[in-house]
Amino acid sequence: MPDLKPIPGKFVWFEHFSNEPRKAQAFYGEVMGWKVASFPMGPSTYDMILRGDNLETMIGGYATPKPGQRSHWISYVSVQDVDATAKAAAANGGRIVEPPHDIPTVGRTARIADPQGGEICPFKSNAGDPPDSPDAPPGSFCWNELHTSDPAGALSFYEKVLGFSHRSQQMGPSQTYHILSRGGVERGGVFGDGAPGAANWLPYVLTSDTDATAGRARRLGATMCVDPADIPGVGRFAVFTDPAGASIAILQPLPRQK
Repeated sequence: MPDLKPIPGKFVWFEHFSNEPRKAQAFYGEVMGWKVASFPMGPSTYDMILRGDNLETMIGGYATPKPGQRSHWISYVSVQDVDATAKAAAANGGRIVEPPHDIPTVGRTARIADPQGGEICPFKSNAGDPPDSPDAPPGSFCWNELHTSDPAGALSFYEKVLGFSHRSQQMGPSQTYHILSRGGVERGGVFGDGAPGAANWLPYVLTSDTDATAGRARRLGATMCVDPADIPGVGRFAVFTDPAGASIAILQPLPRQK
């Protein structure tokens, strides 16, 4: 494998928390086609999500929440300095949920919350980050979207803490969507529809057929938040909450123009 370089601003890992991770693994295995590989971490093991057949296709993992935490997805974003990022979050109205700590042989991370409560994990990998692929296969995470009641405050916070710039575009007569980027690469979005104090990041997964994937999720106990619908110029998407209570989106992009 070639030497990997850090790519600050890239969402590099997605973790599913639930009290019954085996059930979550079975659900996503059927819905997304994901596989699982156990990775030893000290006296315990960590179950990694694979979108393919080998460890080079790992994209996330399964974990159990702390007492009082609900089922959820959390994303890890690449940074140059985890400790500095955590300090910047606290200095700009956010808070440090879990202080910076090392993951043996893997890297360093923390968990921070923005002023509206949206949580994310800054992460510095020992090995560098996987390069961007313009032709990522189905089952890959492709986008991350913050839903918040204070888009302007969120954009300011993430610019100062993670170095994101943004551009805004209208979605209909009264809604604005903000696209986050760093280093000239678009990484995610900010949408103003969250309840006060209840911001959350929504990860998107590529699919070759949004309707079929949503149908499998529904049959296996998911609750549809947004039924399959077209996004002009982008593709077809849907949003559902899995049986454990964690929300996720799927996207079938329009064919790339050659």
